[in-house]
Amino acid sequence: MTTSIDLPEADYALLDSACRQRGISPTEGLKQALRCWLAQPDHAAHAEVFGLWKNREKSSLAIERDLRSEWDR
Repeated sequence: MTTSIDLPEADYALLDSACRQRGISPTEGLKQALRCWLAQPDHAAHAEVFGLWKNREKSSLAIERDLRSEWDR
């Protein structure tokens, strides 16, 4: 898969510098960083909570609207 991202110049400069020190391309540096981030244990928790609201009587959008309407009171 190929994707495109926008990075602020300062972030890209840091990425480029770190990757040059390691002798890898910025693309490879981002791939490695993403693999490390996805390997963190807290990402497993996502599967445990995804879809928790699917059996509610109201849709999540309706619940959000109700909550936001309280802000206007």
